[in-house]
Amino acid sequence: MYNLLKGKKGIIFGALDENSIAWKTAERIHEEGGVFVLTNAPASIRMGNIDDLALKTGATVIPADATSVSDLEYLVDQAMIILGGKIDFVLHSIGMSVNVRKGNHYTDQNYDFTEKGWNVSAVSFHKVLQVLYHKDAMNEWGSIVALSYMAAQRVFPDYNDMADNKAFLESIARSFGYFFGKKSKVRVNTISQSPTATKAGHGVKGFKGFITYSENMSPLGNASALDCANYTITLFSDLTRKVTLQNLMHDGGFSNVGVSQEIMEMFE
Repeated sequence: MYNLLKGKKGIIFGALDENSIAWKTAERIHEEGGVFVLTNAPASIRMGNIDDLALKTGATVIPADATSVSDLEYLVDQAMIILGGKIDFVLHSIGMSVNVRKGNHYTDQNYDFTEKGWNVSAVSFHKVLQVLYHKDAMNEWGSIVALSYMAAQRVFPDYNDMADNKAFLESIARSFGYFFGKKSKVRVNTISQSPTATKAGHGVKGFKGFITYSENMSPLGNASALDCANYTITLFSDLTRKVTLQNLMHDGGFSNVGVSQEIMEMFE
């Protein structure tokens, strides 16, 4: 390991279990010398085993509802006390669609569920950014990353209203990232990750078939959760100081392939 994050401090949203991208990222940050607090909604903490990750990495767990500004204000204040100063990196790895969970088709949404979904998946990111911004909680050249998916740009029918949520998320990153960059040289980016076998991923209808399709479409194959963690590390490091306002494709080349030979052979 290279200690790319030695002395850097941060907050990680969304570590649920050992399969989650946030979990893998926390482990890699720890290996690279960074320190952090872990956070998730109280209900998610009860469902997962985040305490095991905290014990392994020496982190403190602070429950917080990312849709609650007061919870986020408390989280940021406590994080700066625990970590001993301003923050260098933040990972937002949160996404949820009640319509998907309930099996509601995209053309037959329950709009109360829709609103809850975009609040958790996208507006929460704006709230996180706004709290950090107003509290002047980020160090100069800090880095904030949220996880997205290519359905923000292309149609994947069973991804449902999560596609809209991710498009909203990416727009927030660009718009707020401009102001954060001007104010304190903080970088804000999203990573458009391959379909990944996390708890959230398995909630999407037809996930097994789709992840196989993606693997056969991508010249390098799907990027794993650990691959994504490694990529996120580079964005938290000082090696990417001039990368901001970007939606970065991390998908083994899937996004630039029209059709692969393997897929063609299925139809010939």
